[in-house]
Amino acid sequence: MKKSVALHTLGCKLNFSETSTIGRLLENDGFEKKRFDEVADVYVINTCSVTDNADKECRSLVRRIQRKAPAAMVVITGCYAQLKPQEIAAIPGVDLVLGAAEKFNIAEHLKSITKGDSTKICSCDIEDVNQFTASHSLNDRSRIFLKVQDGCDYNCSFCTIPLARGKSRSDRIEHVKALVNDIAKKGAKEIVLTGINLGDYNSPTLQKDDAGELPAKENFFSLIQELDKVEGIERFRISSIEPNLLTNEIIEFVSNSNKFMPHFHIPLQSGSNKILGLMRRRYKKELYAERVGLIKMLMPHCCIGVDVIVGFPGETDQDFQDTVDFLHSLDISYLHVFTYSERDNTLAAAMKPVVPIQVRNLRNKLLRNLSYQKLQYFTSQHVGDTRNVLFENRNNNGTIDGYTDNYIKITAPLKQGWENKIVPWKI
Repeated sequence: MKKSVALHTLGCKLNFSETSTIGRLLENDGFEKKRFDEVADVYVINTCSVTDNADKECRSLVRRIQRKAPAAMVVITGCYAQLKPQEIAAIPGVDLVLGAAEKFNIAEHLKSITKGDSTKICSCDIEDVNQFTASHSLNDRSRIFLKVQDGCDYNCSFCTIPLARGKSRSDRIEHVKALVNDIAKKGAKEIVLTGINLGDYNSPTLQKDDAGELPAKENFFSLIQELDKVEGIERFRISSIEPNLLTNEIIEFVSNSNKFMPHFHIPLQSGSNKILGLMRRRYKKELYAERVGLIKMLMPHCCIGVDVIVGFPGETDQDFQDTVDFLHSLDISYLHVFTYSERDNTLAAAMKPVVPIQVRNLRNKLLRNLSYQKLQYFTSQHVGDTRNVLFENRNNNGTIDGYTDNYIKITAPLKQGWENKIVPWKI
């Protein structure tokens, strides 16, 4: 009898692309895919571990599965699984824990376990993880998340991702182009390039030149230049990219491209140079302001998203006010605000003084309010404009959602044939 599987993603766009790939691997092995809220034989949770909330959500999901389908196999993979496999294995109901090197071998591992056995842990030292596995979402939405880079060499003082994902590594440009061509044939209109540290894309080149030498590694600028030439995909977006790696040539290229959308998401984390130093970030706020200024000079209509962390150890009221003032001064469109949470095996976990939780939460609320104001202002600037909208998901109330080229969300009356179609729309 055919077995069924339900999958759930916690965390980033890259996790989403990997979950889709895991789902396809299991479907190829004979599993029937089900929604996560349905009863299935196997449940797979692809975890994040950026914050303590992500860990708690994983445990909550396992408890929910236990109540709904106590006989089902439960598999946990992703960053939390790599960082704390023993902790996850101790959660009642978990049958299999797969670390970074084993998540794509899930079908084979499922064949070796039975419900009721002791929890099986398949993990390894993160230093041994050096292989790049291509992943992308498909059939889930019009926008496809395509992983082109994984891992990170930056070691920011608050971050566990290098411990969970390993060293930076990238796909080859020729292979990325082949995947993009394949995705185009399946009807997708937009691809979002994803990675842990996308701007650090540095793909190995295997073709020797006329002198018999291997050329220098290709970089992110090389990648987007090549993808801009690929036929069949109408839109590309660059997901989160570090300000020090978002070069002037990348910004200028996007401003002249018909395929790369006027939309950047650039992590800031703090508007205080003191805090940026404690975080071990590789830039100061002055460089960040330069990047935003150039983008807006070349593309006044461009959408710019910003990541910010509040409540980092040592963040005084003045440091936070510096961040607020700096964000007010920038022509940005929205914020993703994260409340700092202590993570094991990071330098920041031992830093003092610790910011009280209630202060962290208040600062988070203040910045979320600022984000709302920024987004309202950015959107209001484009009222009356006609921009191309990729309509994606139909709603139950007779409407359909989509995004403009510069990432303004549009809800319109549903019309036949508008799903996965780009339509000129007056905002």
